Amino acid sequence: MPYVLRDSSGKIKGIFAEATADASEELGADDADLVRFLAEVGLASPGTIRQLLAESDMRMVRLVDDLIDVLLEKTIIRITDLPPAASQKYLQRQAARKRLQGIQNLIVDEKDIL
Repeated sequence: MPYVLRDSSGKIKGIFAEATADASEELGADDADLVRFLAEVGLASPGTIRQLLAESDMRMVRLVDDLIDVLLEKTIIRITDLPPAASQKYLQRQAARKRLQGIQNLIVDEKDIL
């Protein structure tokens, strides 16, 4: 159950997975104040939350790809340092990204035509 931080008027201004010095009040998932707060910040429905998590997951995947790129370029790690399944997925993603980049280079927008 979430722990909440309230402002001086009693309105929820933050939620936390664990109690903190400022957020020690635990609320049930169906608490009216909590439901209202989640709606105000755009997390009104499980579908919305799933969508936000999916978008966040995609950004995290890209971040991990970029991090691996940097570590490989600086020779801090080698591709063989990764578990076989991870290196295979990484190499597949890199190949797909290169193919997509090649396709995008062939497409010219009208604004690019003189």
